[in-house]
Amino acid sequence: MSGASPLCLTMGEPAGIGGEITLKAWLARTRDTPPFFIVDRPERLRRLADQVGLNARITAIDSPWQARAVFPDALPVLPLSRAVEGMAGSPAPANAPAVIESITRAHALVMAGMASAMVTNPIQKSALYAAGFAHPGHTEFLAALDGHNATPVMMLVIDGLRVVPVTVHQSLRAALDALTTDAIVDKARIAGESLRSRFGISEPRMAIAGLNPHAGENGSLGREEIDIIAPAIARLRAEGWRVEGPKSPDTMFHPGARATYDVAICQYHDQALIPLKTLDYEHGVNVTLGLDLIRTSPDHGTALDIAGQGIANPNSLIAALNLAATLARSG
Repeated sequence: MSGASPLCLTMGEPAGIGGEITLKAWLARTRDTPPFFIVDRPERLRRLADQVGLNARITAIDSPWQARAVFPDALPVLPLSRAVEGMAGSPAPANAPAVIESITRAHALVMAGMASAMVTNPIQKSALYAAGFAHPGHTEFLAALDGHNATPVMMLVIDGLRVVPVTVHQSLRAALDALTTDAIVDKARIAGESLRSRFGISEPRMAIAGLNPHAGENGSLGREEIDIIAPAIARLRAEGWRVEGPKSPDTMFHPGARATYDVAICQYHDQALIPLKTLDYEHGVNVTLGLDLIRTSPDHGTALDIAGQGIANPNSLIAALNLAATLARSG
């Protein structure tokens, strides 16, 4: 990372664990840790460090260019213009403008080349909705900030496994209705293109999961594999992608199976996230594909129930920072 722009970390929900795990990620830094700064309120982080007993130095910076010099001795903080109020564990809609400012400024800094990638702390969507936030979540908001008809795709990553769910935050019944051949092709295509451009895999191998037990057993357990998934696989192969499937979901994730593909395209949220979180709950990273910039995030939520107690685990955030730096170097 020598000479490269630092990573930009967003505040996330101030009543959650984002500030605590940011402080802990800085305290856990090594010689190989990519330099980062956070768009936040310095005084908020100082109070939080005192509250949870973390001996972390915090320094306000005027520009991202200062972050690299500051980082070895203090956590660099680019101050927000808006105030942040409230207490740990209790989200306040009044903080929504500050949360949104942190995201929009981070996006602008990366797009301007002043930061190499953005790493987002978790947000509390209900608090944002109460303040009139019009987007389903982080991913859709970032796609809107890109200013074009981006198709953002969620990829979850741990060492040895990448998964992409075709349908995401919907009920299972709604996800079944939303599953189409076009949706599978679109998500797989973006995943394949990102593996080439961001992950340095010239010929990505994709495994397409079936939907039903045993991938439908030739239609006896459901026709989705025949009517929806197999046509998607045929289209992807016709475009030149290396694709296998439909794979029986219950045999896709043992070590031997994982060695045969670079990404698993799964049909619904839990089909993708249950195996990933079972294999490595603490180090999962959420990567948004299909954007004009690199964005990663820890694969967990705001954890309001443990916020402010000093017990939050920073491992997923550290993994997100490291992956963002790796993708920035390769992209």
